[in-house]
Amino acid sequence: MSFIDRVWYGKIPWLLPLWPVEKLFVFLAHRRRTAFGKGLKTVWQAPVPVIVVGNISVGGVGKTPVVVHLVELLIQFGFRPGVVSRGYGGNAPDYPYRVVASSNAADSGDEPLMIAQRCGCPVVVDPDRAQACRALLESGEVDVIISDDGLQHYRLSRDIEIAVVDGARGLGNGHCLPVGPLREPPARLDEVDFCIVNGGGWKHCNSYPMSLNVSSIQTLLAEPVQLLPGKVNAVAGIGNPQRFFKTLRSLGFEVIEHSFADHHHFSANDLLFDNDFPVIMTEKDAVKCRAFAADNRYYLPVSAELPEVFEKQLLDQLNRLISN
Repeated sequence: MSFIDRVWYGKIPWLLPLWPVEKLFVFLAHRRRTAFGKGLKTVWQAPVPVIVVGNISVGGVGKTPVVVHLVELLIQFGFRPGVVSRGYGGNAPDYPYRVVASSNAADSGDEPLMIAQRCGCPVVVDPDRAQACRALLESGEVDVIISDDGLQHYRLSRDIEIAVVDGARGLGNGHCLPVGPLREPPARLDEVDFCIVNGGGWKHCNSYPMSLNVSSIQTLLAEPVQLLPGKVNAVAGIGNPQRFFKTLRSLGFEVIEHSFADHHHFSANDLLFDNDFPVIMTEKDAVKCRAFAADNRYYLPVSAELPEVFEKQLLDQLNRLISN
């Protein structure tokens, strides 16, 4: 765990002298949101329902598995969902940028590419999510838009807000940046339509538990394989790599940890180690490493499992929006 994580998610008060900076951050964030709410800044309203999946803390909380689950759920019930994203870690030649299964993660970002490959639904990235939504709608392919992240992107009007919280880490010390890990105060969770807690024991009123189900380990070329437990090089370029390492240990693997920055641009040399043990990575990292796949490199797919009551309430709310 990094120093900043120990401060944010522990009881070390070393950043408390920055309390005035935190107050300024909260004030500016509130003023910005109020400006959109009162019409002082332009808010774009899509002609179809918009579902925003985000969080109020920095770092990985498991949003993308939720987005994938929602896409699959909506398709199952006859909807035609599309996904918009900022495309973190990518630098597209132009925007809006339509992501397909054969796109380059360096252009699209890793998470949008993973969603496109996993779901086969329309995906568009653009720093301006409203512009991304317009691009989706121009094709006439979608009747529901899901925004991967963007809870604080108030320029985009939304009909349903879903906040995801890491149940193991919760909201840390409860402070906003830079004293704590929060982008908005904890009370923001009282305003969203649904709060999903990813594992752990943290709870919030009216929250829904989520678990991550592990699928069969696959080669980087997406071929299922049976890999016996043993010592492995675990590679993770995600917001919370310890969750991935913990999952591998629960499967019986002896883990040699190799952490990289979130959205890291991998090279072939990044996967060369001073041993011959297999290399296992996340699915999000695998989409960036297929170009240099090798016999001993694998990834571990995971899927979100959510309560039926959550799915029913979401579908009911969505159908009410469409019928009005």
